Amino acid sequence: MKRTYYLFNPGTLQRKDNTLKFTPVEEDANGVEHNGQPRYLPVEDISEFYAFGSLMANSALYNFLGQNDIAVHFFDYYENYTGSFMPRDGLLSGKMILAQTKHYQTKKKRVVLARKFVEGAAFNMIKNLKYYNTRGKDLDKLIERIEKYASQLITAGEVDQIMGLEGNIRQTYYEGFDLIINDFNMEGRSKQPPRNEVNALISFGNMMCYSQCLRAIHQTQLNPTISYLHTPGERRYSLSLDISEIFKPILVDRVIFRLLNKKELQEKHFDTKLNRCLLNPNGKKIFVKAFEERLTETIQHRSLKRNVSYRHLIRLECYKLSKHLLDMEEYKPFKMWW
Repeated sequence: MKRTYYLFNPGTLQRKDNTLKFTPVEEDANGVEHNGQPRYLPVEDISEFYAFGSLMANSALYNFLGQNDIAVHFFDYYENYTGSFMPRDGLLSGKMILAQTKHYQTKKKRVVLARKFVEGAAFNMIKNLKYYNTRGKDLDKLIERIEKYASQLITAGEVDQIMGLEGNIRQTYYEGFDLIINDFNMEGRSKQPPRNEVNALISFGNMMCYSQCLRAIHQTQLNPTISYLHTPGERRYSLSLDISEIFKPILVDRVIFRLLNKKELQEKHFDTKLNRCLLNPNGKKIFVKAFEERLTETIQHRSLKRNVSYRHLIRLECYKLSKHLLDMEEYKPFKMWW
């Protein structure tokens, strides 16, 4: 099974025959940078890279990565997702692009899909709140408010209305974080920049989820630039934003609750300066490890009657969306049943 590799140190990535050589840049006790011990990575073992430090590479390296279907996702110093190198779109289909475009340009069809994404996201948020409600957290009022907003989706005839409801649902959901999390406060959602530890984790985790959805889309015939809930933009893969709405409560939020309530992440794992809070290198490693464990965790799929990983669930979601776009089967968003 192919693995995801996370590059926390800046360094140089090179082709070495039929393997990859990563040479990290490290600091000694005096703060002087030097090349660390090279690490050799077998190509057949790699699915993708996440680069959190500056990465030196040349065109020959990216040609080699493309030939072996290896993606690279880049994040800046402030943990913002900045872009991806994706292998050639060998699976892209003209028929699928036409179908995606038709569903975007036909208002009724676009509204149906926009509703589905928010419906799935709201259901999974409620599932999280109900899970903690049965464990002594008083979340009944928040659950009722979200259910009320979600019930209005069926009558929302404009994408802007649906986005407004999604915003109300998510704002209400985030109010529950201060009740669920024991030793940290969220104090409302702040993004650019995140102003405290909980917001830093949400922003970082959401970017990780977004990248996973982009990779899953790329492994199907879907075009990641044509979306339905979020407006397609010139410089973003907006379909990843649509699909990630469904999986953020399952993949990101559950990891955050676990890491903070079990004290696996503490104040020492964050850097706060200039009204901005970020995970430090050790904090990133702890979160990434937990996130990767979540992705590889398996559940018994009710339709397939076999165990599938959370990572594979994202790809299955893309297949379901593809069938809907081709008028083969109505799309039903993934909803937690446990």
